[in-house]
Amino acid sequence: MRTVTAIAVAAMLVLAGCSQAPGTSPTGPDALEQSPAGQDGSAATTPSDPTSDRLGWENGVWYNETVSVTRADGLNETELDAVVNRSMARVERIRKLEFEETVPVKVISRSEFKEQQQNRTTPAKRRLFDNVKYEALMMIGEPDDSIDVQTQNAGASVGGYYSPKKEAIVIVSNNETAPKMNEVTLAQELFHALQDQKFNLSSFDQSTREKHNAVDGLIEGDGNYVDYLYEQRCKDEWEGTCLMPNADGAGSGGGGGLANMGPYLLKFQPYSDGPPFVKGIREQGGWEAVNDLYENPPASTEQVIHPEKFRKDEPTSFTIDDNTSDGWTRLKPPGRPNYGEVGEAGMLSMFMFPGYESSREVQIVPLDRFLNTKDGNIQTLDPLNYVSEPSAGWDGDRIAVYTNPGTPRGETGYVFETRWDSPQDATEFADAYRRLLQYRNAEQVDGRANTWRIPESSDFDDAFHVERRGDTVVVVNAPTVEDLSDVHAGAAPKQ
Repeated sequence: MRTVTAIAVAAMLVLAGCSQAPGTSPTGPDALEQSPAGQDGSAATTPSDPTSDRLGWENGVWYNETVSVTRADGLNETELDAVVNRSMARVERIRKLEFEETVPVKVISRSEFKEQQQNRTTPAKRRLFDNVKYEALMMIGEPDDSIDVQTQNAGASVGGYYSPKKEAIVIVSNNETAPKMNEVTLAQELFHALQDQKFNLSSFDQSTREKHNAVDGLIEGDGNYVDYLYEQRCKDEWEGTCLMPNADGAGSGGGGGLANMGPYLLKFQPYSDGPPFVKGIREQGGWEAVNDLYENPPASTEQVIHPEKFRKDEPTSFTIDDNTSDGWTRLKPPGRPNYGEVGEAGMLSMFMFPGYESSREVQIVPLDRFLNTKDGNIQTLDPLNYVSEPSAGWDGDRIAVYTNPGTPRGETGYVFETRWDSPQDATEFADAYRRLLQYRNAEQVDGRANTWRIPESSDFDDAFHVERRGDTVVVVNAPTVEDLSDVHAGAAPKQ
């Protein structure tokens, strides 16, 4: 998926120039004199078609041909087909993989995309589970609906997407009257289709946010790497022939501000750390080594954030035993695991969020450490730094959600358990989490060990028990201090 960020857009380093396509003569596509298309898309002479399919040629179009299009009124069916075919050829040329079939592409306005997003439905239990998960991360308070917030974020940030279920691509344009094509966005979604044809994207376990982000470190990392290489060639080798955003922004991604930066920070991690991760694998063993990753993708966001841990530091898998009383029961969302999991990316995003929410007045992790800069400029390859003291050393996490219909408002509670590489790592996390509670105006409860209470005036109005046990930190949440031990036996003991 192509995303646009208010902070930075993940980009990749450009590779060296490519050699002449196999089997082509000096008068073939490599030697084709470019005739810049510009906005009217003037065409160049078309070379002869090959006798069989090959990398860099798709459906009668070479990767470095110009195509005749008129962008002012959007692309008609013939123009769109020509642009798609050439973009497929260009993706093949860069990534050294052959498309098996052409993928349908549709261009829609951002308002239509937002309407489609708003019309999607989410089962009630899954929605409630998601609400509590983001409440546990202190990003979205009880009055707000996390699914609605994420839907608004997507409406503002998504520039295009590929649907494995429909095997089709949608490009989102900010131009409402005549939706425009951004060829670089198209290239990334075409590559996702190519990934699906070669590696079956639906086969990966992405059942939790952590598993989703871990696998996306490869899927989106590879996609954004190709995206960057494609854009560089549009500036150099294919100069003047790519359909790029107009000066007025038509055809570019982005459609207004984000509803909440927290979930966006969490979901953006593979777009920032994935490209340099894939680049490193390619430098070691070429594109074949990257292809091999699809047989054994990263097992955690930690392995993408810290490439030296890939295949060396596997996450700890554990279960949270239900130890409830007085009507509290575990929520089990349909079709999903009965726990949440957010990974090291979730830990960092949780501690980074206050700096954005409070306009830098409160910073648990300093914002200047979050931006990867060089000479005052955000680095294109890896714009954001998802490494911090309180999140490094992550070894596993689980969030169990509990409900109780007997409470006045049918309230919820949760157990948020994290595992760490060492007691020191666990201590750093627990200390940062207590600072997060203080940011939410929590006060320690007299006569109760390790127990905090956020006042009713807050959207996070609840009681908390935070305890470190060796390399483990357990956070228990409930509506009241008295409910804590019913959600999880032993929480908030009297002193």
